[in-house]
Amino acid sequence: MNGKKQIIPTRGLVVAGLGGGSGKSVVAVGLVAALRAAGRHVVPFKKGPDYIDAGWLSLGASADCYNLDPFLMEEEAMRNSFQEHAAGAEIVIIEGNRGLFDGVNAEGSFSTAELARFLKLPVLLVVDCTKTTRTVAALVLGCKHLDPDLCIAGVVLNRLGSTRHEHIVREAVEKYTGIPVLGAIRRMKKDIFPMRHLGVTPFQEYDDTDSALETLVQTARESLDMDRIEEIMMHSQVLEGFVKVPGVSGVQGGRVRIGVIRDAAFQFYYPDNLQSLEKAGAELVEINAMTAGELPEIDALYIGGGFPENSAGVLAANVSFRHSVKEQAEKGLPMYAECGGLIYLGESILLEGTEHSLVGIFPVKFTLEKRPQAHGYTVLTAKEGNPFYRTGTQIKGHEFRYSKITGWQGNSEDLKFVMDRGVGFAEKGDGLVYKNVLALYTHIHAVATPEWAEGLIRKAREYQRLIRN
Repeated sequence: MNGKKQIIPTRGLVVAGLGGGSGKSVVAVGLVAALRAAGRHVVPFKKGPDYIDAGWLSLGASADCYNLDPFLMEEEAMRNSFQEHAAGAEIVIIEGNRGLFDGVNAEGSFSTAELARFLKLPVLLVVDCTKTTRTVAALVLGCKHLDPDLCIAGVVLNRLGSTRHEHIVREAVEKYTGIPVLGAIRRMKKDIFPMRHLGVTPFQEYDDTDSALETLVQTARESLDMDRIEEIMMHSQVLEGFVKVPGVSGVQGGRVRIGVIRDAAFQFYYPDNLQSLEKAGAELVEINAMTAGELPEIDALYIGGGFPENSAGVLAANVSFRHSVKEQAEKGLPMYAECGGLIYLGESILLEGTEHSLVGIFPVKFTLEKRPQAHGYTVLTAKEGNPFYRTGTQIKGHEFRYSKITGWQGNSEDLKFVMDRGVGFAEKGDGLVYKNVLALYTHIHAVATPEWAEGLIRKAREYQRLIRN
């Protein structure tokens, strides 16, 4: 031995399913947590614009989970982000979204399968076997032949009813498809991931995450062939062909302080977004809107999405903080708010007959519906007069909301973005502006929209100079 530290090549796989609710989160989070418990350095990724599954993967890995989205991100930027975050890890696990071949059109564009091919990673396919036996083989065989260039390296059978059930399905899959079965999970008595309107329950609202992770680790160890799963990752080429793409560059000048409201009500933040602000020169200051008396001394404020409706009473009761946010907006403090953050900056929200007062920067009243009011990818073009994006900038994002606007006296022509795709705030527009405050329903990802961090830092510096002078 020459005393140098041995560099272990990074390898990985994609955990995919035949559809939403197939059990891929049980497998992906269980696999990540079990590998971490075994002392492995695992970096998790989530395909698509997702905060909740990513949160569970992050919890399982005790590390940030990063999002990869072929629709939002340019290929080279996405590859660059993936390889930057994967560098130094022993294993990367990517959880897919929806069904393996589900994309935005009949050709499956921007699907999990397309991402797996792009990254040259094998796929571990999770199949819900409820009330089926030999048909499972037909489904897996169809996936194999639909895209022969895709490497489906193994299958996990989920929600099996008995030993006999497992035996029949396992034999059929391996006989007709030639793909090995690398895991068999029995139907669980308790659902580890109870569903809510956005998918699984966020870990921040889960009663006992430690117990949940212990169950998932035990399930992975008992039900997955961990050694063979690691074998199928051996030939993955995670860091080959690395092309460095410039990201957000540091801005000349001293550091700025950017507040981030992060609590039980506002949970939806991509790690890449926060890290892009830090790389560009920001010191991030976390703020709890439910307990803080007022805003601290900051140069800008970022309010992400989440579930403010679940904490509306507490948010409303913290009158001093709400007043502080509004007062700072009047003084010109730059603020960027997404979805739940937009709601918080509104006038009120009506829930089960009770109206809860909010910050009141924008004269908008909300309520919550039982059905989604907007769901999917968005494409927006910036108009003149918004504080953060230059006129004509096109951004890609996503929206998923149950909130409904019940009162607004504004003019849709004053909205600062034209919706080329998606619903937005009203009449194919999005983006409410008041002084240096921008609030919109669309969520963005910093890898896809580097202009976001640049704009927020720029306004923070302008405000900092104004205050100091």
